[in-house]
Amino acid sequence: MTVEEIKDTYSMRDIVERYGFQPSRAGFIPCPFHSGDRQASLKIYDRDFHCHACGANGDIFSFVQMMDDLSFKEAFIELGGDYHSGEKVHLSQILMRKREREKKRRYEEAFRAWKLQKLIELCRLLRMYDELEMIFEPLSDEWVLVINKKQVLEEDYRILTSGFRKEQEEMRSLE
Repeated sequence: MTVEEIKDTYSMRDIVERYGFQPSRAGFIPCPFHSGDRQASLKIYDRDFHCHACGANGDIFSFVQMMDDLSFKEAFIELGGDYHSGEKVHLSQILMRKREREKKRRYEEAFRAWKLQKLIELCRLLRMYDELEMIFEPLSDEWVLVINKKQVLEEDYRILTSGFRKEQEEMRSLE
C-alpha cells in the first residue's frame, strides 16, 4: 500500500485504539508523550492529532513513530506499507513490537480495572467512616481515630482521581 492508501484505510481513532486508548466523546485521550497529564489533553481528529499541553502533533505515521520509537519507513511498513526496493521486512521485529503493544494494552486495561475497583472501595469506606463520625462523641479517642482514617482515605482518593500516574502506580504496588 502507498502512504495515501494507508491514510484512507486507517483513521487517527483506529490508530490510537490500537494502542489501547479510548477517546472521549470530544475526542481527547491522555497524552502518551508527556508525563503528568491529569486531564486528557491530546485531541484526536480524523486524520491527525494535537496535544494542547506538550504540543505533540502529527498524522497516523508520526503517532506510530513516536509510540514505538520507529523511523518513518518502519512505521510505514508497520501500517502495511510496501517498499519495492527489494529490502526484506523483518517480520519478527514487527511481531515483537505488536506483542509488546498488546502486553502494554493488557497492563493498561488491568490498571484501569484496579483503579476503578479501588475508587469504589474508597467511596464505600468513606461513607462508612462518615457514619462512624456521627456516632462517636466529638474529640473522643474513637472520633479522632475515625477522622485520621478519613484523612488517609481522602488522600488516597485524591491520588486516584487527580494524582500523578507514578503516585497511582506506587499505591498499587503497596497492595
